[in-house]
Amino acid sequence: MLSSAVDIRPVSSKADRTAFIRVAPALYRDDPNYIAPLEFELAARLDAGKNPTLKTSESQLWTAYKGGAPAGRIGAIVNQAHLDRHKDGAGHFGFFEAPDDREIAAALFKTAEDWLRERGMSKIAGPFNFSVNEECGLLVEGFDTDPFVMMPHGHPYYSQLIESLGYEKAMDMFAFRYRPTRDLVAQRRKKLIDKIVSDENIEIRNIEMKNFESDVRLIIEIFNDAWAENWGFIPFTEEQMKHMAAELRPIITEYNIVICSYQGEPAAFGLVLPNVNAAIKDFGGRLLPFNWLKLLWRLKVAGVKQARLPLMGVRRHLHRKPVGAALAYKIIDLLNGANMDRGVLEDSEISWILESNDAMLIMLRALDIHPYKTYRIYEKAL
Repeated sequence: MLSSAVDIRPVSSKADRTAFIRVAPALYRDDPNYIAPLEFELAARLDAGKNPTLKTSESQLWTAYKGGAPAGRIGAIVNQAHLDRHKDGAGHFGFFEAPDDREIAAALFKTAEDWLRERGMSKIAGPFNFSVNEECGLLVEGFDTDPFVMMPHGHPYYSQLIESLGYEKAMDMFAFRYRPTRDLVAQRRKKLIDKIVSDENIEIRNIEMKNFESDVRLIIEIFNDAWAENWGFIPFTEEQMKHMAAELRPIITEYNIVICSYQGEPAAFGLVLPNVNAAIKDFGGRLLPFNWLKLLWRLKVAGVKQARLPLMGVRRHLHRKPVGAALAYKIIDLLNGANMDRGVLEDSEISWILESNDAMLIMLRALDIHPYKTYRIYEKAL
């Protein structure tokens, strides 16, 4: 029986949401690799009026209190887009944080499981914060380095807590880190790639900032086709596309996105983000009163020397074809070179890659790029 000392309270007010957000920084106060997300950004993600994912789904957040103080947290979501596509009866959990205390963890997960069961779910999976297209996965390897932008951190004991509650691995995802060099793509391979992409039917360009939203629409169109057969995939909607475009525009330049067309059709793309985490690590999650000036300086003047490639895709009909592979290699080479030329890239991460994505894993091994972090999705029957 669970002790009455653990009190699980639903998040229903702005004050509740602030308490929920601040659980994590308190738990990581002694972890030098933890980076607190900006509170105003996380609050917006938790707000159904601002996060498009939540507008067509049902969700709930809870904070665990012990001894009258916030001690842990969890969220649950019935993601309708996931159910419509996969029809697997799976509800999701996310935003889990707790001390190394099985009683608190058990109380949090029981609350999320009961809530999902009441809504007809037959399985629970996660973590998803709130979807596979946002932060997801529990860190299980690679705790000794800082997380890159939009990638989660975690405590080493989390996996043991979750597994002790009956959860099993559903899928692993990897993050790859490398130090950019001019010869990232070996010259022998580069000559072959350049020969293929010199085809007059192939057009390669950077995003046009004057047509930013329409180009982002092209990217989402390619993504929704390229990733359609991937594990856990759910497509971006029009509203999510517009939301993403609005979030990305202030932090990227034309050199962060490459778009390729083949035979007149948008066929492949790659997107690199400056590692904003490196610019906000000392902010403690707060932008006011003066951290916004520091952030502006670090992003626009000093420049962030790290970057993450979170999205890349080649249309499915080009998978396993020489032109498809050549476009993927060329995108990485162009993004790498352009950002090195601008002096804003010394360290890079490619993430995340599913353990079942053999084509991408083979490609990265060919570039001598290896995984340094592993993230896991867990599941459990309800």
